Amino acid sequence: MTTQRGNPISVGERFTVKIEKVAHGGHFIARHAGQVFFVRHAIPDEVVEVEVTASGSSFVRADAIRIIEPSPDRANPPCKYSMPGGCGGCDFQHITLERQRLLKADVIREQFSRLAKMDIDVVVEEISAGLHWRTRVSSATSSQGKLGFYASRTHDVVQVDDCLIAVEEMKFQELSIRKWPVNSRVEISSPTSGETSIAIASAERGSKPRMTQGPAVTIEIINGLSLEVSQQSFWQSHRLAPQTLIAAIVESIREGDRVFDLYGGVGLFSAAILDRIGVNGSIDLVESASTSVADARRNFATFPNVRIHAGDVAKVLNSLHETDVVLLDPPREGAGKAILENITKKRPRAIVYVACDPASLARDVSYLLEMGFELKELRAFDLFPMTHHVECVARFEPSQKGKNKVS
Repeated sequence: MTTQRGNPISVGERFTVKIEKVAHGGHFIARHAGQVFFVRHAIPDEVVEVEVTASGSSFVRADAIRIIEPSPDRANPPCKYSMPGGCGGCDFQHITLERQRLLKADVIREQFSRLAKMDIDVVVEEISAGLHWRTRVSSATSSQGKLGFYASRTHDVVQVDDCLIAVEEMKFQELSIRKWPVNSRVEISSPTSGETSIAIASAERGSKPRMTQGPAVTIEIINGLSLEVSQQSFWQSHRLAPQTLIAAIVESIREGDRVFDLYGGVGLFSAAILDRIGVNGSIDLVESASTSVADARRNFATFPNVRIHAGDVAKVLNSLHETDVVLLDPPREGAGKAILENITKKRPRAIVYVACDPASLARDVSYLLEMGFELKELRAFDLFPMTHHVECVARFEPSQKGKNKVS
């Protein structure tokens, strides 16, 4: 079907397009009849037939439903639910793992170029195989009480009999045959040391989960310290994420350092650097989530040089003063200009920023450059294989004039 420039494009219409490049968020860019298409299930340079799934005034969303000229990097998705209209979780299963990482690097470079006005060279490091890495899964149940996941950009539950990215210890296949409460959220965690825990909540946003299996508080071992992690507390989902991120941050820490651990959760990074700072160093861990704060207070009750602060980072920072190193692992929206201004005014020796969203990170890099800090190192890790997500660790130091490029 041909659509002339300016005519509306309707959901369900089909077009043949050539894919140009990857876009932030797991889509791929194509153009047709003067419109920008954001296409799922495609790869750059492919010629595909797409079906429109949503149409707006400035762009169109679509799924690639037929591959006319496939990329050499196209793979058969290992999961039968990874397809147009299927599970919305693993949006890169149709791409080889090596190309997935290259595409994620393309996204990071593009965001830094657009938002931070920086040309960077970054490699997304391989961490594990593509399957059986996820220790925490948030699933949903259908109106028939069957376990599943939402289709992309919908509240439609796709029933599944397995999740191939979940760790094998979770035994997802066995969970899928159970009868579950209808229209609910099912949160499953399989820690590295302990039995699987399951909590169920209403599908409504903000509803509190109720434990139905396993302990409400699990244990994770970091640097020889047993950390308590409540079911509602944040913990990295990839089983190798803690050791990967720790290795990326610890080189910035010295004996005797005064460290701010912002958005510190239950204390993953604080536990990792305790030996490095020694008895003469100190840590101020700041966290707003009440369950994580309670966990952190228990975890560091016997360490007088670790102070736990409950509250928003923006407010707590006003009461904190001298620091040598600032660690921050903010939520997906990033730290933002006001918080970064407060941090940089304290003139730390180093700022180490852990980010799960390259666009938010690139925006915050632009702020830090304006505030007199330079990007000294950027590493990226494939901690979410088979998806478009990527984790970055960026290290900043007070700038030397003329330095604004990193490799």
